[in-house]
Amino acid sequence: MRRIRAIMLGLSGLSAVAICASQASVKPSRWAQPAADLAGQVSDILGPGQVQLTIRNLSTIETGEIPAIRKSLEQDLNSHGVLTSGAESANLIRVTLSENARERLWVAEVVEGHVTHVAMVHVELSAERVAAADSRLVLRKEKVAGLFNRIGGTAQDNPILAFAQINGHLVVIFADRISIFSSGVSGWAEVNAFPLNRKLPRDPRAILMANADGGSFTAYIPGGQCTGNYSLPLAGATADSGWSVRCHASDDPWPIYQSADASSATALKAFYNPARDYFTGVVTPAIGVDLPAFYSAGMIPRAAGGAALLVAGIDGKVSIVENGALRAVAGTRDWGSDFAVVRSGCGAGTQVISSSSGEAANDSLRAFDIPALEAIAVSGPLALDGAVTALWTAADGKSALAVVRNASNQYEVDRVTALCN
Repeated sequence: MRRIRAIMLGLSGLSAVAICASQASVKPSRWAQPAADLAGQVSDILGPGQVQLTIRNLSTIETGEIPAIRKSLEQDLNSHGVLTSGAESANLIRVTLSENARERLWVAEVVEGHVTHVAMVHVELSAERVAAADSRLVLRKEKVAGLFNRIGGTAQDNPILAFAQINGHLVVIFADRISIFSSGVSGWAEVNAFPLNRKLPRDPRAILMANADGGSFTAYIPGGQCTGNYSLPLAGATADSGWSVRCHASDDPWPIYQSADASSATALKAFYNPARDYFTGVVTPAIGVDLPAFYSAGMIPRAAGGAALLVAGIDGKVSIVENGALRAVAGTRDWGSDFAVVRSGCGAGTQVISSSSGEAANDSLRAFDIPALEAIAVSGPLALDGAVTALWTAADGKSALAVVRNASNQYEVDRVTALCN
């Protein structure tokens, strides 16, 4: 009896193990709920029928987990009458798995002929993943000193509109002048000032571009354009006296992108509305897409080659132009109106540095990757000493320049770089 009892106990133990294993095998995966939610949205769009299903993983989800996600999606779609075996079907579901600093986002592009609908599901990240996402890059700022050393002790509350280092000098566009700064023992100091002689609108902006010769520049200001040139001064004159600046009225489009080779004709220009302080959405050369009115724009390279145009619209929405289509970019709800594209060499290689939105006294900057249709935060916020009034990519393409208005209503320039962590 003892032997039979022992055998029975052994069989009971094996049965318990088998039952536990069976229960474990049917335990829903952590992707079951988001897969069901996404399938439900897609079926509401399509209705019963056959489709092709593709999945692209741009998140940190392990590649080995993608088959399970696909299986869950297929099973949930099938339960709604959407069959994923239709290789010849004209209907297509393109699912992209992505994430930002706070959550994952699953996006399904549902293509029916020439019409595309979008469904999205948010999936929370663990606290550990959130912390890791915030530490991929570190933003560092360095104040450009000496911009208050102006001829005649000019007031420091004169807005800075644009800034560039050209021919060994700093060229700065203020609201009333274009100034040339020279480096000395005590730092940068203003050595030449050329009045704009025109009344600019409220909250004006400007763009400053170095020309191909490296020793001259073109400045775009509301309702006008200025050209600066440097030539060797006459005998007995100081080296700083070789600058000349001439301005004239102009409604020509402003450059919003210039290739790394300044001598190249590769450029994109946009028409600026000086009365409203934004770009109208009309660009040259034409890109085959109607753009909304926007505050800022930039080109971001793509892993597969080519580049996409990113624009921050006046409606607060960020869009991307790629493959002949204009699409919204998720994860940009907290962006301000300005951003800069920088080549950090970290992670994806190129990041977008954006200012924060809101009415806080002090703004912050943050770096993002945009691998698809979502901005993914890859750095923590960099606190600034005031409000960002302008932000653009530096001439080297590896850093950004931010104009900051502090609590004393003084304007400063911070050079911001992204460091690999």
